[in-house]
Amino acid sequence: MMLIIKICTDINDWMTKKCLFLGGLSIVLMVLAILVQVVFRYGLNNALPWPDEAARFFMLWMVGLMAPVALRRGGFVAIDALSFALPARIANFLNLLLILIASVVVVIAVNIGWKEVTGFGGQFATAALYLPASMDFSEWFRIPRSWMMASILFGFSWMLLIQLELFARELYALIYGLRPRIDPMVEDSGC
Repeated sequence: MMLIIKICTDINDWMTKKCLFLGGLSIVLMVLAILVQVVFRYGLNNALPWPDEAARFFMLWMVGLMAPVALRRGGFVAIDALSFALPARIANFLNLLLILIASVVVVIAVNIGWKEVTGFGGQFATAALYLPASMDFSEWFRIPRSWMMASILFGFSWMLLIQLELFARELYALIYGLRPRIDPMVEDSGC
């Protein structure tokens, strides 16, 4: 059990560091795209076709990168008063049950993300986002919509790994009679 916890913790710690940086970068790029659109639309009276789509692209990736971080840090809305009112083992069991229910929802979301990336919607390209396809900028490549929707698949897939870590930690706490924790990022009693 400790091996599973260690492996999941190491992977999730590494992913958290990378995704915090990439999520922050996504926010910066989203704001820059919006500012470009505001300047061109209202300052120059000439709206550009790509900033809206670029802002949406970066917003989706920001959510896909940061929602798992929030889940792991206990940043989602939760009612934890019941856990503190119950005896430790019952609270652990209740938390295990809630993690399992949340995991079912996450598995459904991964399936939806997979269909978005590989299914009918993933066959189309974005309307206005292009990347240069040659060094002299003479050819351009339309960004596939699936690149944008891959944020859903990435975010929920990583949430599954986080759910595995939370489940293993909670099961360990149940077996050894430890109090459930609010924040899985805080180390205590070796789990």
